[in-house]
Amino acid sequence: MLIYNTLTKKKEEFKPLNPPYVTFYMCGPTVYDYFHIGNGRSFIVSDIIRRYLIYKGYNVKFVMNLTDIDDKIINKANNENVDPKVITDKYISAFFEDINKMKIRKADVYPKATEHINEIISLIQKLEREGIAYNVNGDVFFDVGKFTAYGKLSGKKLDELESGSRVEIDERKSNPLDFALWKKAKEGEPCWDSPWSKGRPGWHIECSAMSCAHLGETIDIHAGGNDLIFPHHENEIAQSEAANHKAFVKYWLHFGFLNIKDEKMSKSSGNFFTAREIVKKYPPEAIRLFFSQTHYRGPLSYSDELLEAAAKGLEKISNLYEELLNRISNNEIGGYKPEFQITSYVQKFEESMDDDFNSPKALAVIFDFIRDMNKELSIHEKLSAEFLNDGKEFFDKIIDGVFGILPDRKNNSSNELTEKLIYILIELRSKAKAERNYSLSDDIRDKLTELGITLKDSKSGTTFKIN
Repeated sequence: MLIYNTLTKKKEEFKPLNPPYVTFYMCGPTVYDYFHIGNGRSFIVSDIIRRYLIYKGYNVKFVMNLTDIDDKIINKANNENVDPKVITDKYISAFFEDINKMKIRKADVYPKATEHINEIISLIQKLEREGIAYNVNGDVFFDVGKFTAYGKLSGKKLDELESGSRVEIDERKSNPLDFALWKKAKEGEPCWDSPWSKGRPGWHIECSAMSCAHLGETIDIHAGGNDLIFPHHENEIAQSEAANHKAFVKYWLHFGFLNIKDEKMSKSSGNFFTAREIVKKYPPEAIRLFFSQTHYRGPLSYSDELLEAAAKGLEKISNLYEELLNRISNNEIGGYKPEFQITSYVQKFEESMDDDFNSPKALAVIFDFIRDMNKELSIHEKLSAEFLNDGKEFFDKIIDGVFGILPDRKNNSSNELTEKLIYILIELRSKAKAERNYSLSDDIRDKLTELGITLKDSKSGTTFKIN
C-alpha cells in the first residue's frame, strides 16, 4: 500500500509503527457553528480511509479532537450573551447528529481541549525546560527560531516567512512568527490556573497534547484539510518534536479544498453550505459517492448537477443490490455459475485503493462490476448460490463497508415492514391468479405500480423493485 506523505512530498509504502495496529489522528471541528460541506469532505474522506485500513486487516485507533475553547467560540458566546459552554454543547450535539446522517463512523475517542488542560500545561512546561517556550507577562510563546526544522512540512523557509509575514506584529515576541502556547485571559473569558497566568491554551498546542495523550508521542497518520498544513500542522510538529525529541507523525495526509465557483468554501468568506443543508437535499450516500469520485488530494468543485449525477449513479448501485437480495430471499438460485470471477473485481479494487486511496479508480471498478453483474442477471434467471452470495459480499464489504454508499437496510424497520407488506400483496396476487381472478390480480399489480413498485414475474416466482 502506497500513501502520499505531505512531509516527504512523495508516495511511500505504508509501514505502521506497530502492525497490525494503526494510530490515526484527524483534526476535528471548532464547535462554534454547524460545519460546512467542505469540512464534511475531510470528515467523509478520513472515514473512507479508516474503513479501508480496517478492511485490509489493520486494527485502527481513530481519534478526532473537538476544539471547544477558541476565539471564535468566545466571540459567538459574547454576541449571544451566553456562557461559551452553551455554544459548545449545542454544536457538539449538532456535529454528532450531522456525522451520523452522513454515515460517518464515530471515532474511538473525541477528546475535548477543555478536558486536557493538565496535559497541555505539562507539554508547555517541557518546552520551557528545553528553552523553546518563553513567558511574557502570562502569555507563553513558542520560539520558532530555536526549532531548526521549522517549515519541513509546508516547505516554507523561515527567513522568507519573516520577510513576507502576514502575522500581526506583537512587540512582545522574539520573532513575528512565534505562536501562542498559552494565552493570558482577558476579563470575562473562560480561564484555567497555570504556572504563568489564569488563561487558556493556544489552538496548536491542544492537538499536540491530545494526540500524545491518546495515541502516543509518535503516531502513524495525521490528517486534515490542506488549509491546516501551515501554520497548524507545522506548529504541531515543532512543539511536539521539540518537547519529545522524536518524530511526531510518520505519514501526513491532506485533503483538497471543496470549491464553489472556483473559490475555496469557507465560513469567513460566507461562501459555504452547511452539511445539514445539503443532506436535506441529497441522500448521504450520494454525497459520499460525490466526494469519492475525485481523488482526496485534489480540489473538488461543488454543484447541484454533480450531486444529482452522483444520486443517479447511486440508484444503479441500489437497484442491483435489491435485485440480488430479492433473488437470494426468493430462493431464485440454480446451478449456473458465470465465467467471470468476482474475486477479480476485488483484486482490482484493492489495487486501486492501495495506490494512495485512489477512490475514483476504485469506483470505476465498482461500476464495471455492476455492469457485468446486471448483464448476468438479465441473461440467467437462475444463478448459483455461491455466485449470488459472492456478489452480496462485494456490496457488503466493499461498496458499503468501505465507501458507505448503501442505504442501511438492516436497521430500517420501516423498510422491513414495507417489504413484508409487499410480499403479502404478492402472495394474494398469486392466489388470485391461481383462482383465475385476473381482475383482482391485475388490480393489485396496477396499484403497486402507482406506488412506484414494479413487479417482475418469472418461472421461479415474483420479485419487486421500488422505483
